[in-house]
Amino acid sequence: MKKTGLYFGSSTGHVEGIADKVAQLLGIDAADVHNVANATPESAMEYDLLILGSSTWGYGDLQDDWEGFLPKLAKQDLSGKQFAVFGCGDSSSYSDTFCDAMAEIAEQVKAAGATLIGQIPADGYSYDATRCEEDGQLIGCCLDEDNESDETDDRLDTWVQAIKKA
Repeated sequence: MKKTGLYFGSSTGHVEGIADKVAQLLGIDAADVHNVANATPESAMEYDLLILGSSTWGYGDLQDDWEGFLPKLAKQDLSGKQFAVFGCGDSSSYSDTFCDAMAEIAEQVKAAGATLIGQIPADGYSYDATRCEEDGQLIGCCLDEDNESDETDDRLDTWVQAIKKA
């Protein structure tokens, strides 16, 4: 597998817990798992594959720690790198902006030259709208730990398999 770095931002602990699961599923060493609150965007340059995770707050907003990290990451030349995104959102109370922070991250990282991998079918999800869906595919793994936690393991497995195939 490519040299992989996992970067996450978590306020309530949901995304941090998911990041731990993702690291285990992909065999990512603990030293390569970074909380964006304490990480430098320059450290991402040592990886071939970036796994990026964030929760979505309010009406589609990034998790606070990503607000400072993402603009700096987007200034790096990420050409030749691949990335995949995952995130937590609320498909019930914020059904119109479900996991939209993932889309914000993906747009900026793509603009910096990286290639998105890990798209999965949107089948079985329950939301009204999301910037994460393109042509029936989700750009990454959208999770709802408050309302659909029973789906998390299956959704992660599907997403991890898509990453491994890329």
